[in-house]
Amino acid sequence: MPTGALKAVPSQEGAHPDSPWLLADVGGTNARFALEFGPGQIVDIRVYPCANYLGIADAILQFMKDSNIDHVNHAAIAIANPVYGDQVQMTNRNWSFSIEAIRREFGLDTLLVINDFTALAMALPDLSDTQRVKIGGGICRQKNVIGLVGPGTGLGVSGLIPENDRWIALGSEGGHATFSPQDEREDRVLHYARRKWPHVSFERVCAGPGLILIYRALVSCDKKQLRLPLEPADVVRLAQEADPFALEAVECFCAVLGTFTGNIAVTLGALGGMYIGGGVISHLDGLFLTSSFRARFEAKGRSQTYLANIPTFMITAKYPAFLGVSRILAEKLGLRAF
Repeated sequence: MPTGALKAVPSQEGAHPDSPWLLADVGGTNARFALEFGPGQIVDIRVYPCANYLGIADAILQFMKDSNIDHVNHAAIAIANPVYGDQVQMTNRNWSFSIEAIRREFGLDTLLVINDFTALAMALPDLSDTQRVKIGGGICRQKNVIGLVGPGTGLGVSGLIPENDRWIALGSEGGHATFSPQDEREDRVLHYARRKWPHVSFERVCAGPGLILIYRALVSCDKKQLRLPLEPADVVRLAQEADPFALEAVECFCAVLGTFTGNIAVTLGALGGMYIGGGVISHLDGLFLTSSFRARFEAKGRSQTYLANIPTFMITAKYPAFLGVSRILAEKLGLRAF
């Protein structure tokens, strides 16, 4: 179903050649599609649950049918997965496909498939103060590396490296770095997680499903019974209702995310700022803003002063990955350099 647009009405002025372009942002839970008629003219945004479709081709077909469009020449897909070569096998969804086969099936002249956080990173330089919320102190240093993390179904990581008058986006699977607990509570979470997996990554703990893991670990340690079958949204709702275990789970989650974000900041030297995207944080809202995220971000011993000078931002823009994937497609077609 339609869910809004970045710009309401297509205009012929400044239209792309061979418009519209098809843009997609595919995560482990939802696939989002839109049409772009010209720079910034992104319309007809629709969101489809991935579980309702056998593969990405079926979701594209549904979008084109719902949008009353028979054909597009150029398309770009941001996907929550590493992209190496032609074959894509999603980590958090049982979808696999050949990029070339999809291009041929839909008769596309151009099909780009890009890691979703690489695409989101490319949107960061264009975000205004109304599309982000600053958390804590620090000052952005111009023409310096920018970092990005984002808990959703998985834990995305990327960064931007300045080169002359353009940016180079990093593809990364940093969310799979080994989880490192920082206190006794997180030790308990790690011990609980090791019952399920021989390797516990940060993604296991501070992506959406990590809220469930942490909640279950805390309840298990207190020898209590779970109140209901849980989804991440249930933990958030219980926390908002002041359930003590859920509140502690959210606080633990935000603290772990703060540690992880600080790790990425010192690894990249992200003096241009660290951004936090992903669907989980937007749902936590005030719980995140009042959490220990920023304190844990800075808690790096001798590097605390270094991190205190790096600003952190929560992305509030709606569908920002479309902006990034559009920029990458435009560069591919020789219409924009960045």
